[in-house]
Amino acid sequence: MALNSTVVVTLEKPEGISLIERNDSSSNGGRSSMIFQDKQRAASPKQFTWLLLLKAYRVVAFIPWLLSTSFAVIGSIKKRIASSDSNEEDPRQSGRKLYRFIKAFLVVSLIGLAVEVFAYLNRWNLRIVNPLGIGVDNLVQWWYLAWLNFRADYVAPWIAAFSKFCIVLFLIQSLDRLLQCLGCFWIKCKKMKPVVDGAFDDDVENGSSCFPMVLVQIPMCNEREVYEQSIAAACRLDWPKDRFLVQILDDSDDELVQHLIKDEVMSWKESGVNIVYRHRFVRTGYKAGNLKSAMACDYVKNYEFVAIFDADFQPNPDFLKLTVPHFKGNPELGLVQARWSFINRDENLLTRLQYINLCFHFEVEQQVNGMFLDFFGFNGTAGVWRIKALEDSGGWLERTTVEDMDIAVRAHLKGWKFTFLNDVRVLCELPESYETYKKQQHRWHSGPMQLFRLCLPAILKSKISIWKKANLIFLFFLLRKLILPFYSFTLFCIILPLTMFIPEAELPAWVICYVPITMSILNILPAPKSFPFLMPYLLFENTMSVTKFNAMISGLFQLGSAYEWVVTKKTGRASESDLVSLLAEREAKNTNEEKIQRRLSESGLDLLGKVKETKKEKKNRVYRKELAVALLLLTAAGRSLLSAQGIHFYYLLFQGLSFLVVGLDLIGEQVS
Repeated sequence: MALNSTVVVTLEKPEGISLIERNDSSSNGGRSSMIFQDKQRAASPKQFTWLLLLKAYRVVAFIPWLLSTSFAVIGSIKKRIASSDSNEEDPRQSGRKLYRFIKAFLVVSLIGLAVEVFAYLNRWNLRIVNPLGIGVDNLVQWWYLAWLNFRADYVAPWIAAFSKFCIVLFLIQSLDRLLQCLGCFWIKCKKMKPVVDGAFDDDVENGSSCFPMVLVQIPMCNEREVYEQSIAAACRLDWPKDRFLVQILDDSDDELVQHLIKDEVMSWKESGVNIVYRHRFVRTGYKAGNLKSAMACDYVKNYEFVAIFDADFQPNPDFLKLTVPHFKGNPELGLVQARWSFINRDENLLTRLQYINLCFHFEVEQQVNGMFLDFFGFNGTAGVWRIKALEDSGGWLERTTVEDMDIAVRAHLKGWKFTFLNDVRVLCELPESYETYKKQQHRWHSGPMQLFRLCLPAILKSKISIWKKANLIFLFFLLRKLILPFYSFTLFCIILPLTMFIPEAELPAWVICYVPITMSILNILPAPKSFPFLMPYLLFENTMSVTKFNAMISGLFQLGSAYEWVVTKKTGRASESDLVSLLAEREAKNTNEEKIQRRLSESGLDLLGKVKETKKEKKNRVYRKELAVALLLLTAAGRSLLSAQGIHFYYLLFQGLSFLVVGLDLIGEQVS
């Protein structure tokens, strides 16, 4: 055989793999190369036809689903509007001036959009300002070009200057949040935790004398859904029975609820728990007045510490043993604050979004401020105070709706230190309806502005260091309580839609997209399982800016409902571990309530109880400010679409839809 001949042997294997051996003299050293390759099967025309039919079927099946879903959403919206309460908002909270401003802005924007559509249909330039007198065909175009020159010379500079001011505030607040996250990261890396000098252990010889006297207070008002579980949790605290007293501070004006709570207190008292029931006939000062009245009792002087729990909080039995020991050997410590844990955080979209915010608040804000500054705002519940610190700070005052922040600031000015325990958690529940959440946020953002007006002179005159004064004024109050709602509303709800009609002052993409997304990612880091809700969280936070801005303005200038306290409604959800016991106790509870009803009947109060016991059917609400802003943003999105502004259009579209969903009260429904 010739040396340059080529021998090719092909073996067909059952697996459809071809083995090809090639012996070529041209290869170096006469090496043989083995090449394995998969057998490529050509698709037959019949298979290709079936593939096309399958894809066409999927497309055709998707269209009816999309139409049915769209009709279902539209039908839900129509039903929501038809069943909405005409008096959807309390007149004292409605923010009429803000609503009128947004409505006027919306009308002007609609007129502007109509003009821009007319210019677009006539193929006039929507972005570039043309000199007057060049290419003018008629009087209408002349007026349009005159407006372009006027807005470029006189309107755009003012809008651009104001937008730059808001952007600076936005960047400062973002930097503050970034530094807080870095502080939290440092705490995690160094495994920094508050140090305990010593614990209180049971002593057989001395009995319980080594345990300090602790007062446990539970302020409540018409808390029919949660009173039983909160009282039970307080009475089950693992602390010597003779060393703590439970005070039930009932401000209820419902006589049936009063009798239910009294009966619950009596049942625990009979079981050996040291518990008392207090009721005020005049509910002045709301929660602050209730706590102030309780601290005025003569027996309070026998106690060293006071633990405070709201009516929906359920502390674990070891709560006092995990918190009170931090006071031992630390006479300057005035407050130990525990973290909240939520029963219903996965109940619906609204609770999921709230959980992201509160998780960041405790994991980052409270922990970092407590570790590096020894100061943070008291959360009003799930905390233990040294009674001496309360008395030294002036006690509870009724001057604001945020009495917890008020007492914390005054204690800080007196030199008391605070400790936050991130590992100690107390079970509670989140508002599940937008109405309840909105009222809560209104109080939480109106109260700090009231307090800032009242505390500013005291801060300036106090003997604390200049750094602590600067922290209180610029960081604690101005940056985190005033600037945040201010720039969120003005920048994203006013300036951004305005720049769609004045493109000369257009906001850059990093302001409306990249920086907000980065900050949202930082907010979600303490709750990593919430990453799928990143975009809904970003949109919802901007949506809530209307409520927060209105509350901030009303608190700062004492407008409308600045001093109104609305009790947050609870559902009375219990933890999964309590479900079995609750089912077992339901029959006994029903029997107990029947006895109370008969007792009330004998005193002539059964009719009153039945009237108040009747539950009104919940009516869906329509929130006018949110709807007005939704239409404003969608109008601006239409204008952005005409000039093909890309990212601005998508942001305005989705943010407008977010406002629409909230305005129609479609958030907070059950989700799978």
